[in-house]
Amino acid sequence: MLLPVSSNTDFEHMFEIAPVSLWLEDYSDVRRLLMQWRDQGVVDVEAHLRENRECVRAYGAGIRLLRVNQRTLDLFAAPDQATLEASLDRVFRDDMYESAIAEVQQLWSGAPEFSNQTVNYALDGRRLDVRIRGRILPGYEQCWSRVLVSLEDVTEQVQSRLRLQRSEEYARGLFEHSPVSLWVEDFSAVKRLLDEVRVQGIYDFRTFLKVHPEFVQRCMREIRVLDVNHLTLEMFGAESKQALLAGLDRVFRGEMHDSFSEQLIDLWDGKLFQQREVVNYNLSGEPIHIHMQFAVLEEHRHDWGMVLLSLVDITARKKAEAYLEYLGKHDVLTGLRNRAYYVEEISRLARKGPWPVAVVAIDLNGLKAINDEQGHTAGDAMLRRVGEVLAKAVDAPICAARIGGDEFCVLMPMTDARGAQAMVDRIGSLLELNNQFYPGQALSLSMGVAIAQSGEQIEAAVHRADQAMYAEKARYYAAMGVDRRRD
Repeated sequence: MLLPVSSNTDFEHMFEIAPVSLWLEDYSDVRRLLMQWRDQGVVDVEAHLRENRECVRAYGAGIRLLRVNQRTLDLFAAPDQATLEASLDRVFRDDMYESAIAEVQQLWSGAPEFSNQTVNYALDGRRLDVRIRGRILPGYEQCWSRVLVSLEDVTEQVQSRLRLQRSEEYARGLFEHSPVSLWVEDFSAVKRLLDEVRVQGIYDFRTFLKVHPEFVQRCMREIRVLDVNHLTLEMFGAESKQALLAGLDRVFRGEMHDSFSEQLIDLWDGKLFQQREVVNYNLSGEPIHIHMQFAVLEEHRHDWGMVLLSLVDITARKKAEAYLEYLGKHDVLTGLRNRAYYVEEISRLARKGPWPVAVVAIDLNGLKAINDEQGHTAGDAMLRRVGEVLAKAVDAPICAARIGGDEFCVLMPMTDARGAQAMVDRIGSLLELNNQFYPGQALSLSMGVAIAQSGEQIEAAVHRADQAMYAEKARYYAAMGVDRRRD
């Protein structure tokens, strides 16, 4: 037969086997210390403790340890209570200052209990994050000689939270300081619009967009920008994220309609990762050529609620490509088309016309003499002047090209003999103006004209124009009394 156990025995038993660290302490000296501060006129106890750090130490010294349970000894790696009590200066240190102030504030306000989170240290050196709850036991409210304190080890939770925080900070750092422009956007409304179109039975989405171009604009308006990084602000000349977001209608315009249409078609086809070259504009209105990568994040494939865009400024590359293309088709000295372009244009006109095609062959008179007597710099200056004259004389689709050292040619599609003569007259007029503008050496050109009625005749027309030009050149030298072989 079991005998009844006294309440004290029950308490002793539960105290000892409790799954949390329990400390039975005597706070009577703490109570007297707080009363002493009140008698000294202290009103704001927090300010008092911060101004008098020794008062925090006095609070700690006023707590007398009566007993701890086995869980406490295990947690703090202490073999027994005596060892733990003798080592409390190693247990309560460093980070305890702020938590001690919080405890005193709660006791100062008259509360019978207090709680906070702080850091203790086990005797083997482990750092312990603990959640503390203290309670003045019933019957001891007037003397505080019995206070039960529980310590819950929350080290793992705190460390997990810190790891998560560091991970988030690391990710934020990567985002903010990425060497490319990054945008986080919400495309969920765009997805809903596409789903609505699909429900209507539309299957040819490309044709749908051609018939309803306003749908593209509607989708663009539904995109919500969630975040951009620092480089994005620099790239688009924005002082802040707010300034950039307020000016998005100036950033995404013009060519963006067509490229965004293609982006929507890809999304319609299920392509949630895309890359393409697009043109945006900075807030000053200057175009920026961009290589864009677009990806719906894996965890948002169902709703497109988070999309990551990376934008790389390729404006310099595009300018270099354009310049190289220019060099491939233009003569660097005169700015006119070069021989390679001229050959391609002859071939194109021979295939497609339109007919008739007029050919004006042109040669600069006296270049060899200028080079011999004044140097090639002077000769180059004369060639540049020819380029100025011909550039002003022609408009697309007419082609003016430098095809040799001092040889030029004008190709005029859909032009008859009368139109060709009008071009010769125009060049002559511009030549006179050029000579008036540049004093000294006069610019002189010999020209010959021929007309091709079909592709089979164009090479022959080029030859006839050359012959007519050389005949005029011979007349020029004869009139000047110059030996043609010297030029």
